Amino acid sequence: MKPIKHWVYVKVPASTSNLGPGFDALGLALELHNEVEIRIELGKTLSKKRVDIKIKGEGENSLPNDEGNIVWQAALKVFELYKFPIKKLNLSIKLNNKIPLARGLGSSAAARLGGVVAANALCHNFLNQTKILSLVTEMEGHPDNVVPSLVGGLCVSTAVQGIVQFIRLASPHHLSAVVCVPDFELSTKKARAVLPDKVSHADAVFNVQRVSLLMAALQSGNYSYLRLAMEDRLHQNYREKLIPGFRQAVQNGYKAGAYGVALSGAGPAVFALSQPGKAIVVGRDMAKGFTSAGKSAQSHIINFDNKGVQIQSA
Repeated sequence: MKPIKHWVYVKVPASTSNLGPGFDALGLALELHNEVEIRIELGKTLSKKRVDIKIKGEGENSLPNDEGNIVWQAALKVFELYKFPIKKLNLSIKLNNKIPLARGLGSSAAARLGGVVAANALCHNFLNQTKILSLVTEMEGHPDNVVPSLVGGLCVSTAVQGIVQFIRLASPHHLSAVVCVPDFELSTKKARAVLPDKVSHADAVFNVQRVSLLMAALQSGNYSYLRLAMEDRLHQNYREKLIPGFRQAVQNGYKAGAYGVALSGAGPAVFALSQPGKAIVVGRDMAKGFTSAGKSAQSHIINFDNKGVQIQSA
């Protein structure tokens, strides 16, 4: 075994997925990051605890700071594969979370990816990109957030027999990303539970047409088609009943001049693509949509992330 590295720092971007009709297939990385730092504490008496976890930011008062933490659970899978001697070492983990929890911005994918990538760096990067994607996607259940968080940009992905296949495209040009985040959480599990087991042929065709138009509009720069292209019949209509103010937020976004508006991932956040000059008004008016339903919300203009995961180690 190679000499053990003692420290690693990983920065993982948020992501918005689906973009309306691209259910479980499309994802876009955003410049809002979680940070994971894992350090091997040398010269300390071996503790009974395998890991000491400190959390700052999102979830600092609610996320587990013991071995139930999903960053640690993800890292542990890598350590076990590598046969890393964790029982003989004191490990400390510092998490600085800026991605809101359970809002549809890929927080769980970023957490798991951060744990896997950090542990892999300590283990001399023995897992390649394909294996990292497969491992994290197995934990997540779908690759649409995992892929853009790892490689950045706009990504189209699928998993075939456990192997993630994807194409990375450049982020949309001359557009601003606006994310409106309401003050309540919605778990992905709950958001998936309301989806039907079967959909009509008409609805399937509807989404095939919309996602095809969406990709053509984004790649050609013909953004006037985004309103039509970001329509959906596979998930948004079913999830709407779980999200007070969603429909009004979408309508307000379009009235304010957004090109396209959709649920961000499983929600409840709403994502819009806008001209830069209209982004502030779009965000403000989408937040008013949630306010009309008795829910407060905050809107953010967030840059697209084309870098993906960033790593430092020593």
